[in-house]
Amino acid sequence: MTRVFALRFEEAGLSPPEAARKQELFERAEAALVDRMGTPERDVLRWFVPGRIEIFGKHTDYAGGRSLVCALERGLCLAAVPRDDGILRVTDAVSGATAEIPLGPVSENRAADWSIYPRTVARRISRNFSGPLAGIEIAFASDLPRSAGLSSSSALIVGVFTALATRNRLDDSAAWRGAIRSCEDLAGYLGAVESGRDFGSLAGEAGVGTFGGSEDHAAILCCRVGHVSLYSFCPVRLESAIRLPADLAFVIGVSGIAAEKTGSAQSFYNRASLATVAILDLWRSATGRADATLADAVHGSAEAPERIREILRTSSHSSFTADKLLARFEQFLDESERIVPAAAEALALKDHAALGELAERSQAGAERGLRNQVPETVELVRSARALGAVAASAFGAGFGGSVWALVRSSDAPAFREDWEKSYRRKFPGAKTAECFVTGAGPALIRLS
Repeated sequence: MTRVFALRFEEAGLSPPEAARKQELFERAEAALVDRMGTPERDVLRWFVPGRIEIFGKHTDYAGGRSLVCALERGLCLAAVPRDDGILRVTDAVSGATAEIPLGPVSENRAADWSIYPRTVARRISRNFSGPLAGIEIAFASDLPRSAGLSSSSALIVGVFTALATRNRLDDSAAWRGAIRSCEDLAGYLGAVESGRDFGSLAGEAGVGTFGGSEDHAAILCCRVGHVSLYSFCPVRLESAIRLPADLAFVIGVSGIAAEKTGSAQSFYNRASLATVAILDLWRSATGRADATLADAVHGSAEAPERIREILRTSSHSSFTADKLLARFEQFLDESERIVPAAAEALALKDHAALGELAERSQAGAERGLRNQVPETVELVRSARALGAVAASAFGAGFGGSVWALVRSSDAPAFREDWEKSYRRKFPGAKTAECFVTGAGPALIRLS
């Protein structure tokens, strides 16, 4: 393979080191295809599927709130060739693990490993799009740390769906044309695939088990290189895109504490989502309104937020105390209605002081309202600020994962090294911890 793909990545906005890394990942993915299928007789299809940074918008999307996000320069490099049967086979070229999945309305076991993501896609496509589905052989290689809050699982869902949809020309179908008319619609649909929800006329199917939203999918599919994007959700709507100042860069601190969204960790992740459902149910019961999301309830009138507080103060719920529901509501309200739009404005105005203060508020809300922080992520935020970061905050599912730090571009390499050393001194047992520099990268790229 020539360097043509590395050059394409540089043209798309990746830095030369990241572009070279993706070239190597595609070589690994295509070598895995050859191992499985022999030398392909047909053209290889290739996509780069990025991860994402949730800058602000902690656990807001599934409640109809706002998020400020961008794509990463790291992600999945996925290569695929058509099969002549009805099988989806997916190989992780790094680990060698393979999942072989029949395409069709069949009942499958609920896997507890990474294969749950392609299995979920296969089941949902079989339900939503009529006719026999043609198979495809997929291999992928990734430089996204797994279970780090960087959307490696959503990236796999997007990548597998994109390959299957391309193989079967799903965008020509009446079902697609009736429900998916834009990039944002597709992001909303794939969020529903992951969560198991209905999407318009496309009926739901068992998802991966988490009650999340469409923030990850919007960033992966729709964000612009060099920009951060402000989205609102349910449905997905782009409110604004703000160019990331050239003198700023993100440094990501991966804690090494897995932010799992499967298995036993799922219940912790889902409690934040279920709390918003409980608040909305109490609101509907008390008012007789039929608001679809918590954001809709908040926007119902100027008095709605205080009315919600009154309802929660005297509430009785089987799963949550009144104090916990109040804390969750205040976190959602502050994050979605105040912090996210203010942060977008501060970025546009290059107001570093305001960004730092807003990040501190967002982090405090996660610690008090979501209660999803661990000592490692708290320390990464604290040490980033002590080392001179403009702003820093944890992000993603929580209970581990990563922290972003916004720093001056010229300082980023030295900051990265100092930040990682500081963290390893504090937590020497975090073997998979790492820090890396990234810009606001491009959304999904089809290379061939």
